[in-house]
Amino acid sequence: MRPIVERGEAQRLLSMSEASSPIPSNYFDGFRLPGMFSKEAVQSVIDYKPRDDDIFIVTYPKCGTTWSHHTLALILRHGENFGENFKLMDSGPFLEMTGMEASTKVPRPCAFRTHLPFRLVPWSDKAKYIYVTRNPKDACVSAFHHTQNIPGMDFKGTFDDFFEKFISGDIDCGDYFDHLEGWYKQRNRPNVLFVTYEEMKEDHEAVILKMASFVDDEKYGEPLRNDQQMLDNVLKYSSFKEMKPLLNKSMDDFFAMSANNAEKSKMPESIQNMLSKVSETKTDEDVAGKPKSCNFVRKGIIGDWRNHFSEEQSRRLDEKFAERTKNIEIPEIWKKYL
Repeated sequence: MRPIVERGEAQRLLSMSEASSPIPSNYFDGFRLPGMFSKEAVQSVIDYKPRDDDIFIVTYPKCGTTWSHHTLALILRHGENFGENFKLMDSGPFLEMTGMEASTKVPRPCAFRTHLPFRLVPWSDKAKYIYVTRNPKDACVSAFHHTQNIPGMDFKGTFDDFFEKFISGDIDCGDYFDHLEGWYKQRNRPNVLFVTYEEMKEDHEAVILKMASFVDDEKYGEPLRNDQQMLDNVLKYSSFKEMKPLLNKSMDDFFAMSANNAEKSKMPESIQNMLSKVSETKTDEDVAGKPKSCNFVRKGIIGDWRNHFSEEQSRRLDEKFAERTKNIEIPEIWKKYL
């Protein structure tokens, strides 16, 4: 754990840093999202009326979105790998980025990804929702690196700067605990499955079978239980070792694409607009130099927060965690990880 950084010093650093995104955020009924996402695309998601066969992976950012979604995509493919030419959208759309018009044209079965809170997510009692969460300390660290590396976000502050923003909820997607609480209260609905990142790390096979049975036991759960090779394939192709190079390359290729090339590739207009916004934030040095990797999938471990948090930061987040979860059972989930 790092040496203690006094709260006043962290606030001083925050005021000195270039801590804001180059693209101003957008707000939807008070919920903050990255400004690179089209307002029209996001609103189309909020207004969408789900089909009975829709499946949503819902997360607060950096809580296992990509891993859980890729795992579910492999379940829906009965363990068939995507191959080395995998593209960012092959496993299913990220709704805030693509909007609903393009997303509903994706071949089924597929799963949608979203970071929307429960109060804004398109809801149906017949659609399926898998909410994946992660202990807040690791989520904070992962979000810090993500905002540093993703074009259009380009966070310039230190971890101490970012921590102050995270603990106050002054970041895209807002307060971690608001998001968690809203979805945790829905966990007993028959069409909601509540999963933690830590469960996936400890026993990925068990979570795969749980997800498959939840989506459709006859179509996905039973085949996986009865076909060890199929189950082994899902485990293998959703492993960190297999996923990291595949997903990082697809993300790097995506952000290296120009808006014109996106148009030629017939990508949704919302994505063309997003890439155009991102390109406007690039400096002459960015354009002239070798594109940096987004490092989208980074470590995939539990406990990396110990390499970033000071003792005071750990104590402060523990206090907020205890206060915000005192009336629910959440603390037991992460007792050994915090």
